[in-house]
Amino acid sequence: MNVLIRDAREDDLDALEELERLCFSLPWTREQLMGQLPNADHEFLLAEYDGVVTGYIGMMCVLDEGYISNVAVSPDYRRRGIGRLLVSEMLSRAEKKNLSFATLEVREHNESAIALYASAGFCPVGRRKNYYERPREDALLMTKTFNKEEG
Repeated sequence: MNVLIRDAREDDLDALEELERLCFSLPWTREQLMGQLPNADHEFLLAEYDGVVTGYIGMMCVLDEGYISNVAVSPDYRRRGIGRLLVSEMLSRAEKKNLSFATLEVREHNESAIALYASAGFCPVGRRKNYYERPREDALLMTKTFNKEEG
């Protein structure tokens, strides 16, 4: 499978809105997605396969900290390594930005996502009680720390 990972653009918003509807019980609005487009504070990548947007990942950078907002892969394209490619590229960018860590929340019962993040080096560091709605569920807080060489 030949997947292209690239920066999201404004002309991708229709496809990103569709992914939100397919993947989340409370999808982000077009305006919320637009606010995530790449700039000095945001990284926003998407995966494209044969011209079809199949997934995305977003990260907000605050000082030397990375906060991954959403990771989404279309149900029709799951279990093909797209999520792994997106997470890997985002972590590569986080290291290039010299971030100390990247962190995210994941539904406590989303075993496949938890396994993906653990395989990328994220470790559970806490829990957010009743963080998600529809259905109500706790979030597992996971963080990956980057080793910085003392210079």
